[in-house]
Amino acid sequence: MRPSTCCRKTSPTTPTTLSEDAVRDISTELTLLLSDVFALYLKTRNFHWHMSGPHFRDYHLMLDDQGDQLFSMTDAIAERARKIGGTTIRSIGQISRLQRVVDNDAEYVEPLGMIAELRDDNAILTRNMREVHSLCEEAGDVATASLLENWIDETEKRTWFLFERGQHA
Repeated sequence: MRPSTCCRKTSPTTPTTLSEDAVRDISTELTLLLSDVFALYLKTRNFHWHMSGPHFRDYHLMLDDQGDQLFSMTDAIAERARKIGGTTIRSIGQISRLQRVVDNDAEYVEPLGMIAELRDDNAILTRNMREVHSLCEEAGDVATASLLENWIDETEKRTWFLFERGQHA
């Protein structure tokens, strides 16, 4: 490797009108959210892959759609942290250290247990995004707040669908 590309000790400063404190605090919170979204994405895929039972097709397709939604958030979250001058996750190990969504490595989970667990995880993700939204409002970061509003709406919809699916199994 060339020393100029592998050994840089500092990252370039991204121009922003946000304060240094706002950049640090918001990018830190975005990194936590990104870790949660990756963890929830993988859990959703895990349950998608291991779904069984009489409602297999409906659940399988719903979780496929929800997994796609979650994955589509990841790049936007990471890029937003970088746009404002912060950093973001660098590895699976970092995700596992930061995630607040609890993994499920069980050999078998009942389909309704999967649905309930994902419902609760999405509700927690919504709560966490609302907290970051408040931080963004305080800092005057309307762009991140706007993105969060859309992600909150999508996450509330996933929670709603999972709730309704769990009620009418």
